[in-house]
Amino acid sequence: MASKHLRGDLNYAWPTAEIAVMGAKGAVEIIFRGKSAEEIAERTAEYEARFANPFVAASKGFIDEVIMPHSTRKRIARGLQKLRTKRLENPWKKHDNIPL
Repeated sequence: MASKHLRGDLNYAWPTAEIAVMGAKGAVEIIFRGKSAEEIAERTAEYEARFANPFVAASKGFIDEVIMPHSTRKRIARGLQKLRTKRLENPWKKHDNIPL
């Protein structure tokens, strides 16, 4: 639900996670509109392997680590422990965006 682009501190994914803007089937049906059902199924599998894969996202730095489900609690606890002393420093805002 959060990403590095939205200033998420730690991002983990399970090996079965799909990391994409939309589902593979919907994206393929838009991209390959008018193709046969067999070709859509083939392209969907290709899309899932290339884009909706947590290992691809990890290699690009979008997530920190692909973790196994049984180690989730330990990883989250360790991550929260690392962030316990974090201080958030936002830049000073000269103007507000309150509508007048």
